Amino acid sequence: MRMSHMMFKTQKRVAAEAELPSHQLILRAGLARRLASGIYTLTPLAVRAIRRIETIIREEINAIGGQEALLPIVQPAELWQESGRYDAIGSDLARLNDRAGHPMILAMTHEEAVTDLARSVVESYRQLPQMVYQIQSKFRDEPRPRGGLVRLREFLMKDAYSFHTSQQDLDAYYEQVVEAYLAIFRRLELPVLVVEADTGMMGGKTAHEFMLLADGGEDTLIVCPTGDYAANQEIAVARKRLRAHGTADEALREVYTPGATTIAALCEGLSCAEEDTLKSVFYTSGDELILALIRGDLEVSEVKLRNLLGQDVRTLSKEEAAAFGLVAGYAGPVGLAAQARIIVDDSVAEAGNLISGANRVDYHLAGVTYGRDYSADAVGDIAVATPGMACVHCGTPLEERRGIEAANTFKLGTRYSESMNARYLDEQGVLQPLIMGCYGLGITRALACILEQHHDADGIIWPRSVAPFTHHLVVVGTDKEVCHAAETIYAALGERETLYDDRALSAGVKLKDADLLGMPLRITVSARSLAAGGAELRLLATSQMRMASLEDTTSVARELAAHRADESAGV
Repeated sequence: MRMSHMMFKTQKRVAAEAELPSHQLILRAGLARRLASGIYTLTPLAVRAIRRIETIIREEINAIGGQEALLPIVQPAELWQESGRYDAIGSDLARLNDRAGHPMILAMTHEEAVTDLARSVVESYRQLPQMVYQIQSKFRDEPRPRGGLVRLREFLMKDAYSFHTSQQDLDAYYEQVVEAYLAIFRRLELPVLVVEADTGMMGGKTAHEFMLLADGGEDTLIVCPTGDYAANQEIAVARKRLRAHGTADEALREVYTPGATTIAALCEGLSCAEEDTLKSVFYTSGDELILALIRGDLEVSEVKLRNLLGQDVRTLSKEEAAAFGLVAGYAGPVGLAAQARIIVDDSVAEAGNLISGANRVDYHLAGVTYGRDYSADAVGDIAVATPGMACVHCGTPLEERRGIEAANTFKLGTRYSESMNARYLDEQGVLQPLIMGCYGLGITRALACILEQHHDADGIIWPRSVAPFTHHLVVVGTDKEVCHAAETIYAALGERETLYDDRALSAGVKLKDADLLGMPLRITVSARSLAAGGAELRLLATSQMRMASLEDTTSVARELAAHRADESAGV
């Protein structure tokens, strides 16, 4: 491809909000242009890389029995009403009416559409298991798009869905998908960490995320340095330190605590430790008031609370708290059983007596004991796991990492087949719900992850497997002999794998752009290189340099490119 005829332009300066290296590189190298918030136009260079990513994905997913399909992005609302997600998902789901006034949606994910496909095709256990996948654009009206191609509103994704007759069959196939994903990321040269994750709006009971560790990542991960455990902090578990003191038989008594509206102020006023206090956090779910109780040295995980309840929750606003008659800063569980649904963290249930709000201004209650002074509607782990807490498997102090989610997998079970009546006849002729798995991999996000992982101060360093072009041919000067030599090399290497900088620009600009664009092998032809015997070849990833005669340039280029590909594959 001749750069003089390519839809391409670099940028010297990028927007201040481009904080991630990948975002900066995408804009500087002209791979994408922002059209609106979270919506980007991808240029030919980016599309070439994306097509290579897609090829790798297709090869690995086809190898485990995947069948490629294409599901509509515009779908009738009643399909999502069947699954129950039409009303459950808020403004992230884009809704519209067609010209006949029929309610439609722009799909952010395709569980409903693929379940509809399966229920219309699968009749018998003899047809199972099956897996279909697609590469498709999706739209999620993100409230806060960020990171360039990391979190978009319109994005390109590979999603796959499998259908099974038993949980055991799903479990076995799920592991095959995990291995296929790991193979994909090895070929993309992305070192990912597989972590346990929340199922979120997808439903099901088990989920994993494939995380690229990056300082600018938007997800917080809790990991054991021994490798025994890794999870998204949303659902991570840890051993909770036992309370150092306290008994279960202390009498309940009221304590005057003026101005002690926070745990810190309460501890300072009473000379107690945070673990001696009971933290009350109020939520609402619809019209229901929910009181989450946790030891004062811990924080409530809203995701864990939601999963324990089996329903969405949101933090109570000050106005709502006032409407419920709650005393801000002095709320506690004693006497609130008739007013709120009480959820207790397991740290509280075994803590003995604690200090909680007395439900009146300037007063707390000491000696508050679970089971004696109040009870719970549910008890479970609703605490945020934090660095320094002990690993549940080996006791090693946990550590915090930041990551970018590159892919995810879910065991959906019968979440959609039950609600949408997608059933098959088993061996006894009895109708059973299909058991489903779901497997997503963000393609535009994978491109961002590759740039996040593979760059230096000068620009991109493309892995050979996904580079838009293998060779970057740079001609320096306008001398006829130099230009003729470059044209000869270009014809021999082929335009499909060679980016040819034939622009009438200075050597400095061309070489700077070559550093920025980062194709695996740079070939420079100049009067100086010809005087030295031919063309200068440089492998960008290793800075390895070779001089080759004009006659040997093509064979040396292919030898170097193949060597780099073998290194990347671990050969």
